[in-house]
Amino acid sequence: MTKTKLIEKIAFEKKLTYAVAEKIIQEIFNGMADTLISGGRIEIRGFGSFEMREYGGYTGRNPNTGIKIEVKPKKLPSFKVGRDLKDRIMKFSS
Repeated sequence: MTKTKLIEKIAFEKKLTYAVAEKIIQEIFNGMADTLISGGRIEIRGFGSFEMREYGGYTGRNPNTGIKIEVKPKKLPSFKVGRDLKDRIMKFSS
């Protein structure tokens, strides 16, 4: 599902204008991004959790040229699926 489709679905199901639904979704995403940027963790029970993970630097290789390169340490967001969502998905994928 795209962000646009999510906005349309919420607008339709909750009888909101597209603009209001878009503002709600944007505020949620902004709040989640701000929490992750500040080092916080987001937990949505039954769905999953988001957190920042730190990855150390390492020596990599350019697959086209074979030349070794240094990859700098980085922080990236990570998602861990919740048990309820995992069980729900497994129920319908079997």
